[in-house]
Amino acid sequence: MSEQTTLRRSETGRVVSDKMDKTVTVLVERRVKHPIYGKVVTRSKKYAAHDETNDCHTGDLVQIEECRPISRNKSWRVTRVVERAIS
Repeated sequence: MSEQTTLRRSETGRVVSDKMDKTVTVLVERRVKHPIYGKVVTRSKKYAAHDETNDCHTGDLVQIEECRPISRNKSWRVTRVVERAIS
């Protein structure tokens, strides 16, 4: 048998809240073209992501990856910190 590779969705976004224990709120923004007017608009969505070590803080740029449901709202986990916030 060959090895099974799992393709998981991953997004990059900014941490907007780190007040919970082992959880951060990540704001992911994407730019899409409006179907009628053609103008580029910014769409955003917030994800609750699992941060096992409480390492991420507000303002950090992080990469998150989809995973099994950890809690009611949490189905993403932080894989790496791309850029630290200037504090």
